[in-house]
Amino acid sequence: MKIILYTKTGCPWCKGVLDLFAEKKVAFEEREVRGNPKYFEELVTKSGQTKTPTLDIDGFILADSDKDQVAAFLKQKGIAGF
Repeated sequence: MKIILYTKTGCPWCKGVLDLFAEKKVAFEEREVRGNPKYFEELVTKSGQTKTPTLDIDGFILADSDKDQVAAFLKQKGIAGF
């Protein structure tokens, strides 16, 4: 399973998800969109919006979420540790 997490520096909701992933030892790729126009364009193309945190989990998009929504989604998907 491939998890891409789109973030913005300084976003408190992004920090919450990053902390959750560190706590649960979730393997993921972070793509910070403010400093990288390519990643920003990907975020908009995939999700239809510009808000973060947004996850791409094997092609399923969970847009503009927070720590609790991400945890519930990963638990529903049976991801280890949730």
